[in-house]
Amino acid sequence: MSELLDYQIARVHAAFVDRFGDAPEWMVRAPGRVNLIGEHTDYNEGFVFPVAIDREVVIAARRRDDRTVRLYANNLQQADTFSLEAIAEVPKAPGAPTWSNYLRGVFSVLLEAGHPLGGLELVFEGNVPLGAGLSSSAALEVATGTLLDRCFDLGLGGRAIALFGQKAENEFVGVQCGIMDQFISALGKQDHALFLDCRSLDYRNVPLHLDAADLAIAIVDSGVKRGLVDSQFNARRAECRTAVVHLAELLERPELSSLRDVDEAAFLSVAERLSDLIRRRARHVITENARVQASVEALEAGDFAAFGAQMNRSHQSLKDDYEVSTPELDRLVELAQAVPGVLGARLTGAGFGGCIVSLVARPALEAFEREVCERYQAETGRVATLLVTPAAEGVGLIEAPTQAEGLKRR
Repeated sequence: MSELLDYQIARVHAAFVDRFGDAPEWMVRAPGRVNLIGEHTDYNEGFVFPVAIDREVVIAARRRDDRTVRLYANNLQQADTFSLEAIAEVPKAPGAPTWSNYLRGVFSVLLEAGHPLGGLELVFEGNVPLGAGLSSSAALEVATGTLLDRCFDLGLGGRAIALFGQKAENEFVGVQCGIMDQFISALGKQDHALFLDCRSLDYRNVPLHLDAADLAIAIVDSGVKRGLVDSQFNARRAECRTAVVHLAELLERPELSSLRDVDEAAFLSVAERLSDLIRRRARHVITENARVQASVEALEAGDFAAFGAQMNRSHQSLKDDYEVSTPELDRLVELAQAVPGVLGARLTGAGFGGCIVSLVARPALEAFEREVCERYQAETGRVATLLVTPAAEGVGLIEAPTQAEGLKRR
């Protein structure tokens, strides 16, 4: 357990005791994530390849004898209270803090599924960067689901917790996310990436062996909060649906329901008969699925250079064919790819702001920070925040400290 996590656990424990007068019964941590490759493939029933990062949400809780839930967000110093009897009658909880809906949503979908829940006192804190595309919301949902699973002995397991988290975000919060973020937070494994089939939900943890290769995952936040995501995300979904309709007709495959089922050869045979926009959107998704599979094969063969090359190709496709990059993200990627020791770099997440991810030789990290972060700030005036992370463990219980003495900022 890292010093940063130790400190966060102690902070949450102390806040719980201060607010509710006694120690919590349960404490849980759940990580954010970064997607190494496989962007905008999830809602096309394709493949993704994320890792959990060492930034997480920590929750502490104690059961109550009634049906009231009392929440406290320690970062924000904000509180909320609701009754389990009324939660289904208050969609999106008008008047409640925005963050509360992610927790309320998990309670709501579990109750709707018939799971017996009771009242709780709950304190949480997170250090997953907000608005950067690193899935702070999924971490909160998975932590909440795991906590409820343990507190009330629901017998859910990681896969079910991930699915309930997605359902909460889709139906209660109203964000049409895919399943990747919750899956990696719930099922990630230390020093592994998760190869996930977003149609079947089959997955396997692929060893990365980064320490042995003296490599690191470097995430750089562009300082540009993601904008236009909702409208552009919906537009991309619609364009992909249009591509499926046209390809089904051109390939004479009326059963075709997803770009996942079109390989590159079949696409190329009819690509020129598609409009330019639809051709480019379809080409990104089809080639990105192929890149994910090639990346997994490269890692399993220990060929990190080949993996990095696929990351570079992915960014070019996201920039040119899917058009979800920004000048700031493009500049960060360009600066990163020019640093000796960087094997590959690409935007990560939905795009339109947020972060890039790079695979970097550890001896090159100092030069990476200087040549990427410092140059970017000098050129743009924006602060680029560097986060170097291992592939971390997914959600888990943590042993609550018996006291919160000796807290020191680290």
